[in-house]
Amino acid sequence: MPFWKINLLYGCVAMSMGLNSSLLWAAEPDTQQPVQLPTIKVEATRTDTSYLQTPASVFRVDAPEQMQSTQVNLTELVKGIPSLQLNNRENYAQDLQLSMRGFGARSTFGVRGIRLYVDGIPATMPDGQGQTSNIDLSSLDHLEVLTGPFSSLYGNSSGGTILTTSKEGQGKDSIEMSYAGGSHNKNRAGIVLQGGSKHANEPSYVISSSYFDTDGYRDHSDARKVLNNAKLTWDLDDGSKINWITNYVKIHANDPQGLDKTQWQQNPRQVNDANNTYDVRKDIEQTQTGVTWSKPLNDQHELYLMGYWGNRQVTQYQSIPKGRVGEENGKPIYSGQASPKQAGGVIDFDRNYYGADFRWTGKELLPNTILSAGVAFDMMDEDRKGYKNFNDVGQFGVKGELRRNEDNSLWNIDPYLQASWQFLPTWRVDTGLRYSNVHYKSKDHFTSGPDEYGTINGDDSGKHDYSKLLPSIALSWQVIPELLAYVSYAKGFETPTFTEMAYRPDGSGGFNFALDASSSDTYELGLKSQNQLGDFTLAVFQTKTKDDIVSAGSVDGRATFRKADKTLREGVELTWNKALWRDLVINASYGYLDATFDANVPEKKDDGKILASAIPSGNLIPGIAKQRAYAAVAWKPNTGFYGGVDAQYNDKIYVNDTNTEAAPSYTTVSAYTGYLWTLNDWNMNAYARVDNMLDKNYIGSVIVNDGNGRFYEPADGRNWGAGIKVTKQF
Repeated sequence: MPFWKINLLYGCVAMSMGLNSSLLWAAEPDTQQPVQLPTIKVEATRTDTSYLQTPASVFRVDAPEQMQSTQVNLTELVKGIPSLQLNNRENYAQDLQLSMRGFGARSTFGVRGIRLYVDGIPATMPDGQGQTSNIDLSSLDHLEVLTGPFSSLYGNSSGGTILTTSKEGQGKDSIEMSYAGGSHNKNRAGIVLQGGSKHANEPSYVISSSYFDTDGYRDHSDARKVLNNAKLTWDLDDGSKINWITNYVKIHANDPQGLDKTQWQQNPRQVNDANNTYDVRKDIEQTQTGVTWSKPLNDQHELYLMGYWGNRQVTQYQSIPKGRVGEENGKPIYSGQASPKQAGGVIDFDRNYYGADFRWTGKELLPNTILSAGVAFDMMDEDRKGYKNFNDVGQFGVKGELRRNEDNSLWNIDPYLQASWQFLPTWRVDTGLRYSNVHYKSKDHFTSGPDEYGTINGDDSGKHDYSKLLPSIALSWQVIPELLAYVSYAKGFETPTFTEMAYRPDGSGGFNFALDASSSDTYELGLKSQNQLGDFTLAVFQTKTKDDIVSAGSVDGRATFRKADKTLREGVELTWNKALWRDLVINASYGYLDATFDANVPEKKDDGKILASAIPSGNLIPGIAKQRAYAAVAWKPNTGFYGGVDAQYNDKIYVNDTNTEAAPSYTTVSAYTGYLWTLNDWNMNAYARVDNMLDKNYIGSVIVNDGNGRFYEPADGRNWGAGIKVTKQF
């Protein structure tokens, strides 16, 4: 590890020890009053420890009591976590762009390399592809963000983990109705029914439903979304607990696509294609249900079981041109969809996924130990088809001739072990081991005979297996009750997703099964402190990755990928939060991430044509901001007026491997205010907010290595929102 980082860590250790010592001993014994700090339990590491005792970079975000936003996107709630780069594309067809310590930054849509869970149910497929669109903020209780070595406990594609937990019904039955509106004709209406169990073995419940629509900031970016979420909870007489969660989401969203730099500077609100020839859009419908069950057998043994099933259907119209066939040196030169091997401009798939997780936990079987053993099973199968995006009479933006037809499946069975041993009063070791394995199979049902040049679309069926043993270990020292120091290590593992293997860089048909899985080694040193000056965290980390999955370019909506022999991520993360006075709270964070290619990547050619440029060692990995900072001040009383202001800084982000273009750095400022009123069984909450108060023209997210140079997805300018929520108990 670089010398400056070791010095920084030692300096912070010394500062924190000195700071806490002064807090402990500055007052006279007869006047000093103990400070009662809140005990926050952490669920993500499965060690039944408090936030301060957990030897990992883990952050908990509680849903605010006050209504501060429209409750549609995670970006409204999750701010200031230095390891998490969460970008709003202003494009509901492509979901949020989410990366953690650089993992996932390559994604052109959805989430890659990061595990997502909703009430213990995976929102990430076995191949590592996930979505945030089914997370219901109106019924959310809290979420945890786990990054660093401990994330490997969750297996494949766990460069980080986000676990969201819905509220459980409590107290009297109640109904909550809300409405929020804002810029660009944004509207959201919601209803939440909830109630606690009145008798033993009866369920408590939370049922939520909402409808959202918007014209969108950009042309052709309008969207509609229906989201339903239900959670039933049984606390049984035998001590066991059952949660049944059901979720449904349906989205129709138009896609304005990325712009090149000139287009962005001329008019950031324009659509990629001024004529909107292809009517680019996406329809999504997803249903998911699952059950979790936990039961303590006695004081020492506990069982946990989770099972789930889901269905996801997507139809996406892309802007791939019709194309034509040319000839050069007697060989055909295809463009667009003219080649018999081209999969078309409409993606249409129907996917079923299901799985289970069974875990046993034993406490004090050996002195001061907790042991866990379990096995996780996940399965996905999909019927994927591709069609031309034009019909026989030349009309674009419609479903035309079939060009792809295949059955895809993948599954994994991951056994895992975990142990925690406090071998001395202030020293503890936590360790884990997981065997992660993923098995892919594709059966191609679409073939075609040779065209006039002899080119055929043959049988592209195939299969591939990936596996890795993932050890992790952390050593922690409770220096004093208010200060924890730890060091940790883990090996990570990430397979390419089906989407990333769907297209070959040379344009030929079939899956790119030559794309290897990546493996990583992560080291972390950390400090945590809770005292009268607030809550502090410091993490210094290094991740070395082999065969990293990186973009090989994106042309006409077709993203392809290749491997980089070595990449390196090094960084520092700092957070601080403090209750300054009464209900006045301040939060601040800073993250530095140096993510680079650590070895030369040769250019990729096919028949003399350059498919992907060479990448020299030392270039920054695109899509990642090197520096990010956040500060917020909020007044948060239980009733009455509330409000807050926050500022975010993002460093520039390179958009391609060659580092020749970048989205510039920016700073945005947001503010909100509201009033919370309670009378008997009635509760009313009204708010108003302004985002991007300085009307900064900036890029919200980037499309890495876009072959047409359309890297940029502009963010919204100054925009406003307001809403009201009324709750009645019965």
